[in-house]
Amino acid sequence: MVHGHSIPHVKNNSGVKPAGQCGTWVKEPEGGLFTSPNYPNKYPPDTECVYILEAPPRQCIDLHFEESYSIESSWECKFDNIEVRDGPFGFSPILGRYCGQHSPPDIKSSGRYLWIKFVTDGELEAVGFSASYNFTADPDFADLGVPPPLPSCQYDMVGPEGIVESHQITRDGKAGVTEAIDCKWYIRAPPRSKIYLRFLDYEMANSNECKRNFVAVYDGGSSVEDLKSKFCSTVANDIMLVSTLGVIRMWADEASRKSRFRILYTTYQEPPCDADAFFCHSNMCINNTLVCNGMQNCVYPWDENQCKEKRKANILDNLNNTNGTIIGVTCCIVLILLIVSVIVQIKQPRKKYVLRREDFDPTMFQEVFEPPHYELCTLRSATTAAATSADLVDLAEDFENYHALRRASSRCVYDHHCGSSSNPGSAHISQLSLSGRGSRGNLTARDAAAATLLTDFPQPPMAVRPLLPAAGNRRSILVMKHSYSQEAADNGCDLDDDLEEVPTTSHRLSRHEKAVQRSVSIDF
Repeated sequence: MVHGHSIPHVKNNSGVKPAGQCGTWVKEPEGGLFTSPNYPNKYPPDTECVYILEAPPRQCIDLHFEESYSIESSWECKFDNIEVRDGPFGFSPILGRYCGQHSPPDIKSSGRYLWIKFVTDGELEAVGFSASYNFTADPDFADLGVPPPLPSCQYDMVGPEGIVESHQITRDGKAGVTEAIDCKWYIRAPPRSKIYLRFLDYEMANSNECKRNFVAVYDGGSSVEDLKSKFCSTVANDIMLVSTLGVIRMWADEASRKSRFRILYTTYQEPPCDADAFFCHSNMCINNTLVCNGMQNCVYPWDENQCKEKRKANILDNLNNTNGTIIGVTCCIVLILLIVSVIVQIKQPRKKYVLRREDFDPTMFQEVFEPPHYELCTLRSATTAAATSADLVDLAEDFENYHALRRASSRCVYDHHCGSSSNPGSAHISQLSLSGRGSRGNLTARDAAAATLLTDFPQPPMAVRPLLPAAGNRRSILVMKHSYSQEAADNGCDLDDDLEEVPTTSHRLSRHEKAVQRSVSIDF
């Protein structure tokens, strides 16, 4: 331990504010010593000095006040006093406030820092104090043993803007992924300029454990008295530095190497702005080259908003990453559905609709005003060319027979309706037979008249062949032939209907046959 009386006064060292006005500060590898102004003489009135002690990583600070100690006594030490806090800042947890004629007890820090402030008023000065300190192992890291030497890790940054990020350490090979790091980035701004730091990314692997990992910002130098802010929790805020030198420091032990940060720094000047500068409306003048560069260099996004107003015609300016992703995914889904639909239409077998004549029944559309003694039906479709040719030959023969019979039938029908001199009775019978096509209401009177005529003119029986039913679904030309025997022609052209045994669907032919059969039954 270093004692105050054995160390001569030396030039003020770093770690005290204001420099050169707060007594003696001597630093050694294992500790140091500092005193109040003018010690061992009386300290001056209206003085305020701040001392910040810093230990190496994984070590703590033991503070001891010498017995030659005297500070003006007061109730609760409201006037002259010395205040000690456990940490590097004036808002760190307070360990005690001391005054009087008795030296404070020994003090031990919980981490690497102690913050000490000495304050005097305008009255009743005294000798002051002399304190020594030394570094001891942190009990929280006792199981890790003596830490290995830290790798050298330092960067220099210049320019109107730049990115400071923890990824540089591994990328540049400054330290391995399993090594503890204590890296510093020195940012140097032009004369009369200041530095604005904006956090783009920040995460500590062990949040709220400042002994294990933190990001610290220094304003004006890298000494502990220049410490501006220190972040080791879950959030980090932007910082405005007032000097031309800013230092960013990252500490992470072996178990905290997943800690990361990313900071955008921008150098600026206070108004009035130069001709080549852009005014940020937040007491900042930045370089014109930083306007519309896709990064927010001002405290508020004036440098990027102005750019969007100039390019308002471009609709893409209003799209962010989320909207672009939604539109892209939607278009891809629609395109995939269209492709699948086309593939399904191509692969799907086509249905061929062929009109099969077997399924068409033309008898359902048979005309009801066909000639009374014959009927034509459609030709059944053939499955082969040979069957079609045979049917056409039969059709031609049937038409020849049909024309021959029609000529003979027309003569006999004429005699039947108009009468014959040789046999008037048969003409009456034929007339009654043909009258069977009339309505059912006139059938009784006609039957009575026919019975009277048959009594006066007995006739030989007429053989009538019944109508055969249709066989299967086969359809062919149907010709109702009226055969007249030579004897009947000589005796008045008696009507003898001879039907081919071919299927028919004519309702008129059926009614005619019924009338003929009814007339013959009267004769019997």
